[in-house]
Amino acid sequence: MKILLIGSGGREHALAWGLARSQKLSKLYVAPGNAGTNQLGENIPIGTENLSDLVQFARREQIDLTVVGPEAPIVAGIRDLFEREHLRIVAPTQKASFLEGSKVQAKAFMSRHGIPTARHASFESFEDAKRFARTMPPPIVIKADGLAAGKGVAIAQTHAEAEQILSEFMIAQKFGAASQRVVIEEFLVGKEFSLFVASDGVSWKFLGTAQDYKKLLDGDRGPNTGGMGSISPVPWLTERMLDETIQKIVEPTFAALAKENLSYEGILYFGLIWTERGPFVLEYNVRFGDPETQVLVPRFDFDLVELYRALAERRLKDFETKLAPRSAVCVVLASGGYPEHYEKGFFIEGLEKLTDPNVLVFHAGTALKDNKVITAGGRVLNVVGLGASIAEARQRAYTAIGQLSFPKMHYRRDIAA
Repeated sequence: MKILLIGSGGREHALAWGLARSQKLSKLYVAPGNAGTNQLGENIPIGTENLSDLVQFARREQIDLTVVGPEAPIVAGIRDLFEREHLRIVAPTQKASFLEGSKVQAKAFMSRHGIPTARHASFESFEDAKRFARTMPPPIVIKADGLAAGKGVAIAQTHAEAEQILSEFMIAQKFGAASQRVVIEEFLVGKEFSLFVASDGVSWKFLGTAQDYKKLLDGDRGPNTGGMGSISPVPWLTERMLDETIQKIVEPTFAALAKENLSYEGILYFGLIWTERGPFVLEYNVRFGDPETQVLVPRFDFDLVELYRALAERRLKDFETKLAPRSAVCVVLASGGYPEHYEKGFFIEGLEKLTDPNVLVFHAGTALKDNKVITAGGRVLNVVGLGASIAEARQRAYTAIGQLSFPKMHYRRDIAA
């Protein structure tokens, strides 16, 4: 099979690694890819937002199947565009993408169908939002309505801070049109985790759990980022808790989609929190998570190409999604200054020294210069350790990090601690 994978981050390198392990893959193209995906397939210099060029490429190269990594092209309607051209693609429709594309609509959907989520209200007016925030006991959660690369959620510890965040979002438009509308919600106390499923529009299958670390600094301090690390499976999540989550959240979500005549095809990510009242939905994502994919894919005990084929051909019901009994820990190596201002173009030292088969390095923000790998983004590398336990996997990841370096390299030292 000739496969086109869309995206350029750590998630896409992990997916490319999984796809490249399949005997069914004849050729892999990645658009636009990074220095890591370049070792597994052919990078194509087409941006993820350039939908018409992606369609033309898929038609010209007679691509058998297109796999979409990031959310932006899904929300922009890439699935609908490819289908109109009779090109096979695995991604949700634009109509179903509201689950991630609009926090306001996703919250309304959960409220309509009684899916457990935090008490909330949505606003287009800064004055109304400010008034409502004053009625909420801090901490107060404020979310930009649209896509904000994982950075559109802020937690205000005081009413004054809430007002400042609302002003940044709605008046200064920190995230452009994405923060013109906001959701204000109660702060839920509990432990966060993510749950992933694949759906072909007829049936769905569980793909595993992970936990990511959003804050920049050790001890969960500092600003929110796109994620500084992740672990899988979630060590504190029991079978009973998992069953309850599926019963109270996953099954009702798919029942609600069916009730609204929405066929969901692709990957659905449930961002969850376990509270003293059980599981609640924090958010939906219409794709694999980043950096959670980096710890999920190495645990997949099935052929990833065959999974995507089963999704495209609507025969997921007969496909077995088994997970290997191993643990994975991912630590993100970021550029100094991330998530705000950072420099790029530094050479990365030590990649060739990593020979442990239980260590994987997935590139995120990298590029090639003079045949050497350089930094090209905020999150640069994902170092993944594998082991029989989280502790063993963690030790392998941090041992490998000791051999890597680039100027101003930053990472958390407490992932999976």
